[in-house]
Amino acid sequence: QVQLQESGPGLVKPSQTFSLTCTLSGSSVTTGYFYWAWIRQTPGKGLEWIGSISYDGRTNYSPTLKERTSIAGGTSKNQFTLKMSSVRPEDTAVYYCARVPPGKGLGSFDYWGRGAQITVSS
Repeated sequence: QVQLQESGPGLVKPSQTFSLTCTLSGSSVTTGYFYWAWIRQTPGKGLEWIGSISYDGRTNYSPTLKERTSIAGGTSKNQFTLKMSSVRPEDTAVYYCARVPPGKGLGSFDYWGRGAQITVSS
């Protein structure tokens, strides 16, 4: 059984940078042909795809967030990370990590984490 768990700072001040880590169990980032994605849900809005990293380290980003986001492998093969810079109050959201099965579009997920709240406030 694959499980994903997000971890991060919770509260971030405007203009700062935060990092989130997704820790996997039952899988690793580099095995199989999976992509690993970050998605967020902001209050009153739907889900927003942030970006993804492939099993071999290739990344894709939302055009609207590309300049402020970076996705990378973590310190171990069962982790990957999201870094977002110059954050604004509108970046307040629940951030999810998820797995994209092989052969599916980058918006198709078969496993999700429970989400981590990021609040941007001074």
